[in-house]
Amino acid sequence: MEPRGQKYRRDRLGEALREEIETILEGELGDPRIGLVSVSAVLMADDARSARVMVNVEGDDDEAERSLEGLNAAKNYVRHELAERLRLRRPPELFFQVDRSHKLEGRVEELLDRAKKRAKKKAE
Repeated sequence: MEPRGQKYRRDRLGEALREEIETILEGELGDPRIGLVSVSAVLMADDARSARVMVNVEGDDDEAERSLEGLNAAKNYVRHELAERLRLRRPPELFFQVDRSHKLEGRVEELLDRAKKRAKKKAE
């Protein structure tokens, strides 16, 4: 079991990384492949040497794929900027991943609504 202080520090670092990456993606990257991208979460590894950056991409799957290519191409720049802004000696290795949870959430809501309507019809 890890000490509580390490987990707390890792969570704080993850949130600071999320905010800084969001700022960098909003205004500093000029890659035309990167569309409307927002960072939903940063999941830190236990040793804090790598981080999975969950991004929401506006558009279809092709747009998401192009944005991921652009983000992966800019990975080293983003990492360098994080090291300078947050004064990190060793910034974590970044792995960008499309966050599809909002789409799944919408699907679950739709299925729950259908189930409620069926239950109402049976009750009548």
